[in-house]
Amino acid sequence: MAPKLFPQQTAFYSGKVRDVYTIKDNWLVMIASNRISAFDVILPRTIPYKGQVLNQIAAYMLNKTVDICPNWLTISPAPHVSIGKKCTPFKIEMVVRGNLVGHAWRTYNSGQKTICGVQMTEGLKENDFFPHPIITPSTKAAEGHDEDITKEAIIEQGLVSKEDWAILEKYTYALFERGKSIAASRGLILADTKYEFGKIGDTIYLMDEIHTPDSSRYFYADGFEDRQAKGERQLQLSKEFVREWLIQNNFMGKEGQTVPAMSDDWVNTISSRYIELYEKVIGEKFVPINLSDEETDSCIIDALNKLSV
Repeated sequence: MAPKLFPQQTAFYSGKVRDVYTIKDNWLVMIASNRISAFDVILPRTIPYKGQVLNQIAAYMLNKTVDICPNWLTISPAPHVSIGKKCTPFKIEMVVRGNLVGHAWRTYNSGQKTICGVQMTEGLKENDFFPHPIITPSTKAAEGHDEDITKEAIIEQGLVSKEDWAILEKYTYALFERGKSIAASRGLILADTKYEFGKIGDTIYLMDEIHTPDSSRYFYADGFEDRQAKGERQLQLSKEFVREWLIQNNFMGKEGQTVPAMSDDWVNTISSRYIELYEKVIGEKFVPINLSDEETDSCIIDALNKLSV
């Protein structure tokens, strides 16, 4: 599909789930699509309202954390669109984990008790809380899979300076604490998440989405300890259930593997789970909004004009 052309547009990038338009090299228009990815592969079916869910949760969370650190967002002119400052991104993702789940659990269960140079406590079960949150950064690959990396390697390779790392670490822990607090107020546990940062001049900004089901894992707090004690599966709201389905169908994004077919029922189930998470995290009923491409473009152009772009 050919990219749109907005006034004074200088670049276009289509990511796994977002289309990003650069305006005058200073602003980004980020349109959250209904595409879904897992294991760094775009799946063959789109998920109704996923873009709206992600964009609205991200905007809510960015507004709830602006006192911790500056962020890129300026305005959200449509349910699935955000406009904000263009930053020069750090080529890493700050992954922070409060519970032993997902990639960390798979690493731990394989017998490796170290991840990204961080020693994990012995004797933990899947989904157990770490004694304190840990940061397990990854590289941000332009193509292919992101890779685990240590803090020391990040600094040695010049991906982040020692001084900037200290700020990123401080912001990451503070944002995670805020995210956990918001989640707790809704009866949820924020198990893990990731943040992306960039710079404008000497100032570090929080970028992209935060605390969404694509970037985070949530557990239901009610009954969590009881389920852990009994060795039962935790009830969670995240994209992990999509990954688990793919694994059960012998797909982990590896060469030679084929993405399994997605039925209409499965697509609708995924959509319902995203909407459920929205309503739990935000605490409000989800209102689906369907805008045509023309209506979306009009909202974006009006917003850019108001920003004097």
